[in-house]
Amino acid sequence: MKFNSRRSPVYGTHGMVASSQPLASMAGLRILQQGGNAADAAVAVAAALNVTEPTSTGIGGDCFCIFYDAKSGRVRGLNGSGRAPAGLSIEYLTDRGITSLNRFSVHTVTVPGAAAGWVDTIDRFGTMPAASVLAPAVELAEKGFPVSPITARAWDRGIPQLRNGPHGDELLIGGRAPRAGEIMRNPNLARTFRELAEHGKAGYYEGRVAEEIVKVLGDMGGTMTLGDLKAHRTTFPDPVSTNYKGLDVWEIPPNGQGITALMALNILEEFNFTGVPHASAKHLHTLIEATRIAFADTRWYVADPDVVHVPIKELISKEYAAERRKLLNPERATVDVQRGSPVAGSDTVYFCAVDGEGNACSFINSNYAGFGTGIIPRGCGFTLQNRGSGFSLDPEHPNRLEPRKRPYHTIIPGMATLDGGLYAPFGVMGGFMQPQGHVQVIVNMVDYGMGPQEALDAPRYCITDGTSGGKVSLEDEVGVQVMSQLASMGHDVVPCSGWARGAFGRGQIIRRNPDTGVLTGGSDPRADGCAVGW
Repeated sequence: MKFNSRRSPVYGTHGMVASSQPLASMAGLRILQQGGNAADAAVAVAAALNVTEPTSTGIGGDCFCIFYDAKSGRVRGLNGSGRAPAGLSIEYLTDRGITSLNRFSVHTVTVPGAAAGWVDTIDRFGTMPAASVLAPAVELAEKGFPVSPITARAWDRGIPQLRNGPHGDELLIGGRAPRAGEIMRNPNLARTFRELAEHGKAGYYEGRVAEEIVKVLGDMGGTMTLGDLKAHRTTFPDPVSTNYKGLDVWEIPPNGQGITALMALNILEEFNFTGVPHASAKHLHTLIEATRIAFADTRWYVADPDVVHVPIKELISKEYAAERRKLLNPERATVDVQRGSPVAGSDTVYFCAVDGEGNACSFINSNYAGFGTGIIPRGCGFTLQNRGSGFSLDPEHPNRLEPRKRPYHTIIPGMATLDGGLYAPFGVMGGFMQPQGHVQVIVNMVDYGMGPQEALDAPRYCITDGTSGGKVSLEDEVGVQVMSQLASMGHDVVPCSGWARGAFGRGQIIRRNPDTGVLTGGSDPRADGCAVGW
């Protein structure tokens, strides 16, 4: 199978939505046409994606968003990630002979933050009531929808995860995954959405849904309690930014890994790509090495700043980048970079929306590994995430598992502004690919003059495990000659084509022309979705 095909950019003036599912994009557009703003549209898309692409996302997972307010020019953030149960610790696991966590263990379920994140996004940034915003998703779940091809394949591959818990048949048809083009209904999820719309956050974190979450996890040996769910709170951190060759790039600060992209861009800022062909060995080597150096730091320092000190300001400073840039050898790969000392002495859906007023919402929502744990609370229609697998069980690590602590998070929304005005909400989903994708699309647009669709179509690299010494996957469009050059420079190259290209993420970008207000949207050809505008 070959993902790439020529796509034209999508244009509009009154509003635009880009996501990995056409029906979800249309749900967001419907909200814009009803008078909602970009934040309202984004939450509508989040809910619709839970229906149409539960293989990646849902209300049993976490979310983050960045909102650009056109009136004030202010960039605002939301962290909708959940915490470990109060009764879970390294000592608790050790006492039971558990020294490492299976990726789909019941102990990897952290409190789901998406439901609160959706409600808080509407309350803080939106304009419409939650019932109206969730209505398109409720209709899709109740009436049914035709499953898209890539989602159908992921659904089938995720059956073992759904069998991890007792209620897997809620997301299957006669014990099997829905096929491409087949109608799938999820009335249980519609019921969950209605309760959230009617009762607000209490409709999820208290009452029926909360009780079913606690019951299914408790029956499987988990520690989560009703108190853990009721205690959950969204946080609203100020986004952090760096200026890359005139463009301000914004990310959510830790516990997310967005600073990885900012650190890599800081390192790349002094490199001139004029005359350097795109996807050449020189171009790719420079970006790969900058990303390696950034990962060397963030895989150690990124943790929950409410629990441990994370030196964010120092890590994203230009001065620190100047020191770390010295490690970049233009001729050789520097694998296994050691973390520095910045102080003196971590399967997801990304989507975005821009409204006619120029407000923008960059939003990301995830179960983590596909269906997450695959564990479904009875009668609720969604799976529970396995985000807790992002914790370290090393007692000396800043990101060590601790009660009521948030883990290293891979999901990151991005926003770019130019001279204080909106440039583009953007993102590339997919585990440790995400900051690498952010770096690549920003360089594509800034250094190579690409539009949103071109920037997403272009071939990518991916350091597969998000470590400084990881193997480098390359899309087949890069070409054998360039791959050979990179291998001779010391990179452990893994050519990728067909379905394996899902590892390179699935991105969305909407760019706004500050002079005309015209919106230009791009949607990744590696996914089922599209950008839609009016």
